[in-house]
Amino acid sequence: MRKLAVLGHPVSHSRSPAMQTAALEALGLADKWSYEAIDVAPERFEELVRSMPAEGFAGANVTVPHKLAALAVADEASAAAREIGAANTLSFADGRIEAENTDAPGLVAALGIPLVGVRTLVLGAGGSARAAIWALRNEGAEVRVWNRTAAKAERLASELGATVADLDDEPAAADQVIVNATTVGMAQAGETPGPTLKALPIAADAVTDAHVVVDLAYGSADTELVRLARERGARVVDGLDVLVRQGAASLRLWTGSDPPLEAMSAAARAPIDGNG
Repeated sequence: MRKLAVLGHPVSHSRSPAMQTAALEALGLADKWSYEAIDVAPERFEELVRSMPAEGFAGANVTVPHKLAALAVADEASAAAREIGAANTLSFADGRIEAENTDAPGLVAALGIPLVGVRTLVLGAGGSARAAIWALRNEGAEVRVWNRTAAKAERLASELGATVADLDDEPAAADQVIVNATTVGMAQAGETPGPTLKALPIAADAVTDAHVVVDLAYGSADTELVRLARERGARVVDGLDVLVRQGAASLRLWTGSDPPLEAMSAAARAPIDGNG
């Protein structure tokens, strides 16, 4: 049995095991491959990753808050992972750890629109934000970055060829695509979400039916940002849409098979423990 896992915090990996297991079953690989969730604290991340190959693991997805550490622990990394500065997929082969970033192509695939010249806004400055900015820039979009800590936004924009957004001067209404890459609104079944929409610099009247709103946060119900976007008539790409696409890219990398997106989406959106 070849083993796979997702490493991170329960809030950020609660959907992945069911989703990836459903894909393995649909592909007829469930008798040869397994997928599980492993909770790991930051201080134990490197030790755990280095021990996994000896325990039969072929690879792992990596979630918040370990995406920068995943790149650092790798012996080899794809050009995309190096340029983004974060990884969400690790593969173990021939005694080496290889890092990839499937968040970026997952976002582009979930958006499904031409992005050349499109004005976009990314909220956040962590590993997911880095992947979003890189992906959008790589597709030819104009990218503005906002973060509560302005210095982080400035560093990130400088590294990845974006500009810093001053939303007091030019609000989110100026952007066609808005991507929330913070954890605002993320919660697992039975939990109350953390910081609310008030923590984001988006007024209700800034969102219209001309926008595409992407919220990488997800939980057992729509986040406040997703609900607002739907109410305002915007096209919504929620965190589960992106999770399915990036998870499919990871699974394709490990198994060489083309994952079944419909089965993965159904499993990702199924209730957890009777909730959701």
